Amino acid sequence: MEKPRNVRIDGRRTSLRLAPEYWSALDQIRQRERFALHDLCTFIQHRDPERSLASAVRVFVTFYFRELARAGDSPSPAGA
Repeated sequence: MEKPRNVRIDGRRTSLRLAPEYWSALDQIRQRERFALHDLCTFIQHRDPERSLASAVRVFVTFYFRELARAGDSPSPAGA
């Protein structure tokens, strides 16, 4: 089930609805890259402005972890 959360894009509040697995993935990415959630979401939206934010996040998460796998790197387990 998708969970909505409020995030800020360029300082403007918006609701983002994602499955819990995507929220977990975003949390791993923001910890790994040392981004605040709002900054990461703003980065993603600017990177892919033609898509809805939810779609852009799903594409970004898939690309991010695909690139890690290709590089032979692995994300830290949640909570590590």
